[in-house]
Parts: sequence; C-alpha cells; structure tokens
Amino acid sequence: MAATRHAEVTWRGSLIDGSGRIERVGSGAFGPLDVTWASRTEEPGGLTSPEELIAAAHASCFSMALSHALAEGGNPPEELQTSADVTFVPGTGITKIRLAVRGRVPGLDEAAFREAAEGARDNCPVSQALAAVGDISVEATFEG
Repeated sequence: MAATRHAEVTWRGSLIDGSGRIERVGSGAFGPLDVTWASRTEEPGGLTSPEELIAAAHASCFSMALSHALAEGGNPPEELQTSADVTFVPGTGITKIRLAVRGRVPGLDEAAFREAAEGARDNCPVSQALAAVGDISVEATFEG
C-alpha cells in the first residue's frame, strides 16, 4: 500500500530577507513552524530549517529500519535511541549526515548490532532518498 504525505508552506520575500512558515502537515502532527534563511545558516533562534526536519525524518526512518532488521533476525530491540546531524553548507547544500544510535538488544552481540546498524543506514528509505549526499555515517553504541 502506497502512502503519500502532504505539507503546505508559505514563503514571503527574498531568500535572505524573507521568511516562511510550514503552515500544516497532512497528519496535523505539527505546524505552524517558522523558517528563515538565517535558521539554516546561523543559530536557529527558535525557528526550524529543512535540514532539521530532514534530521528528524532520517533518525526516525533509520530507527524503524534497524528495529525491523533486528526483529527479522530474531532479536527485537528493547530500545533504540537515535540522533541525526545534518550539515548544510550555503552554496553547496547538504554535505554530511551523521547518525548515532544506542541500542539495547537482548541476545545480540556488539558486532552484530553494528552490522545491523550499517545495513539500516543503507536500506532505510530516507537514506536512499538522500544518497546524493554521499557522506552518511553511522555510529552504533551497543548496550547489551
């Protein structure tokens, strides 16, 4: 079953001096959220950026992919804590994504956890959509 998601954004003014707002998303889970060029390139100051939203999407997708792979292998995780850092360089774009996961997975060893994390990095749909970034790393910390 295919799923299509929806978001609506309004932008006013030029790139540098203007501002935008993520008005709503189809699920109603969040919005409105304000966004500016400065929130992408400087301290966010309470505003979001496309890269911050990409980081949230990537961390959640990666967690789902890793959870699924572990469960399919017979070791469902007790808990996965994932963070994502997305680096944006003005004039170049997104240059690097760093995923970090800490997991408690009974019955698994550290090497198998790291291998599963690498596989999830490569196979999650958001990683695949962001493949042009080139530098997507994963740091996996196993807690047993």
